[in-house]
Amino acid sequence: MVPRIVATLLLLLCSATSQAADVCPRLRSQQYAPDAATRIAAAACNEHMQWYRPFIDDHGRIASSTVAEGESSRLGNGTEAWRQVARYWQQSGMLRQLSGFAGASDCGAAAQGSFSSPACRAFVIDNPWSAAFISWVQMKARIPGFRPSASHVDYVRDAYRDPAANAFDPQDPAIAIPATGDMLCYVRQSGRIYGYAGLQSVVQRTDSLPMHCEVVVAANPDGDGQAYLIGGNVQQGVTMRLLALNRAGRFWNLPMRSETSPPCAPDNQEGCNFNQQDWAVLLKLKPDQALARLAAPYPLQFASPALPSPSSQQCCINCVLGSGVPRCPNPPSQ
Repeated sequence: MVPRIVATLLLLLCSATSQAADVCPRLRSQQYAPDAATRIAAAACNEHMQWYRPFIDDHGRIASSTVAEGESSRLGNGTEAWRQVARYWQQSGMLRQLSGFAGASDCGAAAQGSFSSPACRAFVIDNPWSAAFISWVQMKARIPGFRPSASHVDYVRDAYRDPAANAFDPQDPAIAIPATGDMLCYVRQSGRIYGYAGLQSVVQRTDSLPMHCEVVVAANPDGDGQAYLIGGNVQQGVTMRLLALNRAGRFWNLPMRSETSPPCAPDNQEGCNFNQQDWAVLLKLKPDQALARLAAPYPLQFASPALPSPSSQQCCINCVLGSGVPRCPNPPSQ
């Protein structure tokens, strides 16, 4: 009798997990929503759908992967995978930060054209583009108080150093309640664990620190106990990650890497978990009222997308190359 009850409970648990719905199909078309959180989620979700919805499940296993960054295979929008990554670099304005790198100059033209560019393709493969993707998403969603960068630690540091002028508040991921529009970040440095406390001391300095951040596109939709995150350059694509939440809406047993974490190997499969990272900070998106105050000095750049389109702007601060919008003269620093 007892084994039958246990089997029934396991079946119900598996059924509940399998019914967790992908939120992106209903979010991807809301890129002009009035609220910033939805715009961020929509921009990330639309790209995830173009990459054929690869994801890492809540057990840290790669459950789906179709196209990789360096391939000429076409995404859902008809663009080759490598060229789409070049567009993240070019349209976010981050390409100029790496202008001295081999192939970067070729990507400026290849992102907009249709010709083959082996040099740009090599640039896409050789240079991590996850921060460029995040920058592209934030600019696509028109979020004020976010300074794009080709390095995650730059905008994480901005949130710590000048919280009043930033779109995000840094919080401890162990106790924070994630919501749509937030970003969850981990440190990628091997041999040392930072965590929330360790990251606080480092970001006050100018040290470079390898990090990775992903956008929360939904948290506990329909009460499914899941957080859905999307990041770029995750398994060479735009990939979704599922993390479990508890009843309070916080991350449940967030898989944390430690200095004694066993290595992933065929003879040690318990150590294989792509969700096990040095999760160090949750960047909490501020309410729309606070974002509106940040946008006030730049009304033309950060007007709601539900209003006139970017093409009707008179000038811009963080201009997108090829947009045709002239740069505003002598903009004050944010």
